[in-house]
Amino acid sequence: MSRLRAVAKTDIKGQEVAVSEISRNGGSGGGQPGRIGIGLELDATHMKILEVLRENGRISVAALAERVGISRANAYTRFEALRADGAIKRFTAEIDPVRTGLGITALIFVTVRQQMWKQFRAELARMPEVEYCAITTGQHDAMILVRMGDVAAVHAMVTDRLANIPAVKATETVFILDEVLKRPYVLPSDGEKARTARRPAQEAQGGEVPLGMMRFVGAAEGRAALQKDT
Repeated sequence: MSRLRAVAKTDIKGQEVAVSEISRNGGSGGGQPGRIGIGLELDATHMKILEVLRENGRISVAALAERVGISRANAYTRFEALRADGAIKRFTAEIDPVRTGLGITALIFVTVRQQMWKQFRAELARMPEVEYCAITTGQHDAMILVRMGDVAAVHAMVTDRLANIPAVKATETVFILDEVLKRPYVLPSDGEKARTARRPAQEAQGGEVPLGMMRFVGAAEGRAALQKDT
C-alpha cells in the first residue's frame, strides 16, 4: 500500500497531522470491536472501502476515493484509521498454489490428547507446510489445511510428522477435490445484500422460497400414500 501512504506528502496542509493523530489514537488496542481508533462506528463508507480493497488491495487512493464516492483526503484518512485500529491487519499477495507446484490440498482432522495441548501447538508452529489450523468442536479437536505437491507428500507428512507428535492421538485426512468458492474475507454488508436479494423471491412466492426440486412430506401424509399404493 505504498501508493496509499505516499498520498500524505501531496495532501492538503495539515492532513498528515490529522492522520498521525488518528493512527496514534487507534493504536492503543483498547477499542471496542466494530469501532475505529477515533471512536466512530464503522459506517457504510468504511464498509465500501473494505469492499473495494477486497477486489484490489493495491488500488491507488485516488481510485479508491472515486469508487467509494468521497474525497481523496477523506479516503486516505478513513483508510489510515481502519489500519491503525486493526480492522485492516495487513496486506499480502494471494498466489495460485497449483502454479507454485502445490496442486494437492488436504484437510487433516486431529484428535489431541487433552493434557498435551501446549505441546501440540508448539510442534504445529514448527511445521511450515501447515497453511491453516483451527481448534474445533465435534468429533475432532483441530483441523489442519495443507497444500502439497502430491498425495505421497501428504501421506508422509501425516505418518512421519503428525503421527509422531506425542500430543496427537489420532488423525483423519480428507482430500479436497475442488475449491468451489474462496473469498479473501466476508463483510456484514454481504449478508444484508443476500437478504435483500431474497426478498423479491419471497414476495413472488407469497413469503415462501422454493427449495429447488425438493418437497417435504409430513409423516402422516406419506404413510397414507404408502398404504394406498399397497
